This record gives sequence, C-alpha cells and structure tokens, in this order.
Amino acid sequence: MATYNIGYFVGSLSSTSINRTLSRALIKLAPDTLSFNEIPIKDLPLYSQDYDESYPAEGTALKQSIEASDGLLIISPEYNRSIPGALKNAIDWASRPWGTNSFARKPTGLIGASPGAIGTAVMQSNMRSVLSFLDAPQLNSPEAYLSFNPETFSDDGTINDDSTREFLQHYMDEYVAFVQRVLDANAAGHIGDPNSPAK
Repeated sequence: MATYNIGYFVGSLSSTSINRTLSRALIKLAPDTLSFNEIPIKDLPLYSQDYDESYPAEGTALKQSIEASDGLLIISPEYNRSIPGALKNAIDWASRPWGTNSFARKPTGLIGASPGAIGTAVMQSNMRSVLSFLDAPQLNSPEAYLSFNPETFSDDGTINDDSTREFLQHYMDEYVAFVQRVLDANAAGHIGDPNSPAK
C-alpha cells in the first residue's frame, strides 16, 4: 500500500501542551500507511505583507514542509474562543505571497483537546472558515472535541481509556480514508486551482 506523508501542526507552544500529548496518541493509532512530520511554528516572526517581496527562511521552510505533505493534521487548543495566535500566524505565512497558497487541495483533519467541557469546538468552527477560504478540503465527520483528562493519556501518548482509544481510532481510520479520497480526486483533476484563493 502507498505511504502518505502527513504534516501536523501542534497549535500550542507550551512545553507541557496537552495537544502535543494528543498528537502522540494519534500517531500511535495511525496505520503504517502514514508517516508523520511535525511542522514547527514557534520561530516564525509575525506575518506582514512587507515580507512578500523577499520571504524569510522561516516562512519558506514552513511553506516547503506543507507542500511536501500529502495531508495535514491540525491538533490545537482553543484560546479565548478562537485560534491560537501562533497557529493563525503560521497559516497566514503559508497562504502568502498571493498565488502561492500552500494549503490548497491538502486534505486536512482538525482535532483538539481542552480541559474545558466544550473541547475546542469554537476554535474548530473558526478554523473551518479559514481552511475553507484556503481551499483546503476538510474531514467534516467525525468531529473531535476532546475534554482532556490527564488520567486518560500518558505523556508518551498511550491511551488508558478504552472508549477514548476507540473514538480516536475511528477518527484516524476516517482520516486515512479521507486523505485517500482527496488525493484520488486531485489526481483525477476534480479539485480546482492549487493557487486559489488566499488573497
């Protein structure tokens, strides 16, 4: 079977991020047909259109990592009912300069964990609007808003609860199938201009 390279973002910069723990759990559950490469975001300067004439190395490396990925996975907390600033900054870098939107046609999964009861639902709603504008096909079902319990996850990503493991296994199975469908559609020419839209 084919192997797909999945680039993933952890939306938190914290060294103790629960979403980084979640990323380890998802990777453990993924089939051998997927390989994973974290796309770092912490060293990016704040985006400004002034950079468009001469992109800095950090922005170019980000775009190259996304473009080298067959699919993307965004694993992120919710800050103030929205997208964490560092993650939104990375998305802005990757969508520019105009006509070089690196997210276009990349099959994208979105998942997040929070100590709160709504488990990143509002962040994900905001993120879906951004990804739609960037022409990034999204896995719409199952939705995955996790209320994080430290007893459920070990630091290495081992899941200690059967129901959580089954849910996340289902999520990853559906994600793999989604990536395959989108890539097949891309190969058949059924998805549009790779440079749209990202104004």
